[in-house]
Parts: sequence; C-alpha cells; structure tokens
Amino acid sequence: MQTPHPHPEPPQSLEQLMARANSLAGYNLGQLGEIAGLGIPGHLRREKGWMGMLLETLLGAKAGSKPEPDFPHLGVELKTLPVDRHGKPLESTFVAVAPAEGWQGVTWETSHVRQKLACVLWIPILAERQLAPAERVVATPLLWRPNPVQEQALRQDWEELVEQLALGHFDEISAHKGQVLQLRPKAANGRVKVQARNAEGQLVAVQPKGFYLRAHFTRQLLAEAFSLV
Repeated sequence: MQTPHPHPEPPQSLEQLMARANSLAGYNLGQLGEIAGLGIPGHLRREKGWMGMLLETLLGAKAGSKPEPDFPHLGVELKTLPVDRHGKPLESTFVAVAPAEGWQGVTWETSHVRQKLACVLWIPILAERQLAPAERVVATPLLWRPNPVQEQALRQDWEELVEQLALGHFDEISAHKGQVLQLRPKAANGRVKVQARNAEGQLVAVQPKGFYLRAHFTRQLLAEAFSLV
C-alpha cells in the first residue's frame, strides 16, 4: 500500500489514481493536512474549499474550477462525500453551475452535468457534525460510472429543469423539483443576483443556481457499491 504524499503531477492511469486514492483511506484530515503542508482550519464555514484542495493536492488533480473533470486526461471528476458512521451522506453534492441563459442547442449529451458525472471518484469522509475538520476520516474511495437506469434518471431531471430555465420560469423552479438531480441557489448569500430573461423576455434579477445530486441518490450508489444496509 502506498503512503500518502503530495503529487505535483496528475496520475497517468486509472490504476495509478486509485492507488493514490486508496492510500488515503483510514487517515484523518489532520494527518493528511500535515502531509500536504496545508494549514488545518478549526472549522469549514469559511474554508469550504479546503477539503477539496487537500485531496486535489494529494491526488494530483489539475482542473480546479474549470468546467471539465478534475482529471481531464482520464475523464474523472473528484467528489468528496461527507457521510455519517453508517455511510449515509450528510448533504447533497454540488455538480455544476446552472447558467440562467444560453441553453439553446444544449443537450444532455453535451451538458457540463453529464461531463462531470460520466465518471466520478467518490471520496467518502466520515464527517459527523461533532467532529472537528482535523478528526474527520477518509473512507474507502469509489470509482463510479452511472448505469443505464441512473443515467436515465439524471437525464430526465436535467431535461425538465433546463426546460424551465430556458423558458424563463425561474419562479417555478425550487429544490423540490427533480427526483435525483435538483437546482438550488449557488451563491455566497441571497443578495447575489444575475441577469436573465423571464418568460416575457424581460430582464430580471435572479439568484444564481447550481445542479446538485440529492443525498438519497448518493446514498444508494454507496449502498450498492459497498453492500450497505
């Protein structure tokens, strides 16, 4: 088994990526933060990107915030997944920003959401609320590709949500829509707005939104992969 250490170069194969990911399992974030040479925050309220940055440093991810997978040459997206001691995800998972306009000609096959979810390296992290960031523990990673049933469910939700965006029906979109994929506000606070055209073609100020996977969807894929009850 490899010992974790920072990787300045991206992995050259899926096997190398998984070897790096598996080497992190069982370590807490405090230990990994020291190995990576990153400061360890006392809480993550203002350091929400710290956990992702830590894992990117240790795995050699290069894409950052670009609209492409974190390991573009392998077509693999990196996602952390906070879970409780039973392996149940604690929150929904951000996938991609949802532009308020510009959906003409975009299909599920060409969408950023499908590109991001085509192949995902999930890193579950035991992150119950009472645990300080340094005490949170990395669990066994999972390399996942949607099966036909999962892809169809994702596609159906995406098409229905994008139709509402394209028609300017912003007031009709809520986090309750979508079985496995949802649209939720994606901004530092509710005062942040972007310009978009409503159903009447008028410019209006709306909250920026993002696509998120529902927690019950990620719970199901973990349960199937690790035979969890």
